[in-house]
Amino acid sequence: MNNEAIAERFYRLANLMQIRGDDPFRVRSYRNAAEVIETWPTPLKKIASEEGAKGLQELPGVGKAISGKIMELLDKGTFDAWEKLTAETPETTLDLLRVGGIGLKTASTLHQQFKISSIADLRKFVEGGGLEMVDGIGERSAERIRESLKRL
Repeated sequence: MNNEAIAERFYRLANLMQIRGDDPFRVRSYRNAAEVIETWPTPLKKIASEEGAKGLQELPGVGKAISGKIMELLDKGTFDAWEKLTAETPETTLDLLRVGGIGLKTASTLHQQFKISSIADLRKFVEGGGLEMVDGIGERSAERIRESLKRL
């Protein structure tokens, strides 16, 4: 697993945590770590094999918890926190971000208030006129969402 793939997993974790409404400081720490990992010149796999978790903790923004998750990810291809999170909040919730007119804030509202966790859920919600009930979605945004759903 290369640095970009590891960073992508942490970006996805941060987005999923933000959609769930988790602690914004934890979300930011995962996002910051992902930014560092993505551009780090040395493969994390090499650092982990030569220096272990302590070596990973030398990276800015990578502490004990995140280095442990990286070690797990390199070893098993996943990590327990990811598995627990996606068991509670399906990874398909991130697909909402592919819809034009839906960003993290709107995805969070849709998931938390209306339990929408997939494109299929969103389609049913939109067809049933649900967008009119969502604070922050005006007529133009609603139309962008409808048009985007047609293209997906």
